[in-house]
Amino acid sequence: MSIITKQKNMHSPAHPGAILRELYLKPMRVTITEAAEALGVSRKHFSAIVNGRVPVTPDMAMRLAVAFATSPGSLSARQQLCARPSNRSQRSLDAEP
Repeated sequence: MSIITKQKNMHSPAHPGAILRELYLKPMRVTITEAAEALGVSRKHFSAIVNGRVPVTPDMAMRLAVAFATSPGSLSARQQLCARPSNRSQRSLDAEP
């Protein structure tokens, strides 16, 4: 007798930058340039964070927590979920044509 199981499609967790964009920047009508200046980083670097191209470091998590009145732990935990090897390989598979 064979058992067939159907594998559910698992989605990669949202990058902390996507969370920042949707929960803080858009509702507060803050531009990437304004946020970058307030955080003391370049617009290019903050844009890369928001667009998921670079990770949120512990230092940046602290800056964001102060600026947006959130906890640095929540951003760091979200970053760790995104950085797991299984999530990275899934994202690279999704990107292939």
